[in-house]
Amino acid sequence: MVSLKLHVLEKLITEDTKLRFTLISCFLIFVFYMNLSLIHSFTVGLFSFILYFLINGTFLAHVFFENEPAFFRLAFGALLLIMLLGFVGWLIMIIHNLDAVLFSMALLVTASISSLLNRRMKHRNVTR
Repeated sequence: MVSLKLHVLEKLITEDTKLRFTLISCFLIFVFYMNLSLIHSFTVGLFSFILYFLINGTFLAHVFFENEPAFFRLAFGALLLIMLLGFVGWLIMIIHNLDAVLFSMALLVTASISSLLNRRMKHRNVTR
């Protein structure tokens, strides 16, 4: 039952033709920035974190782990997102000190990469 709901949610996120979930992800980055700068709320940060990881982890899972079961795609997508965030954050720390603005930029870069990879995967499946 949970796998079926997860599959429906995954299909809804990955087949987003109007980039709604990409825009939601960008809005969540703005919420992260506002929370780090002004609000300082644990609840807002946790809610944003879960939604951000769900959306972008699903994008990456759809690209790299298409043939795995739904739960493993979600888990592997989240791990891949953590690795990508770590790499982008490391690059920013090498170039400059990581603060709230640059943290938001790292999230934006990661969200953009995962969304672009998902769109590329969609176009590749259409041409086959």
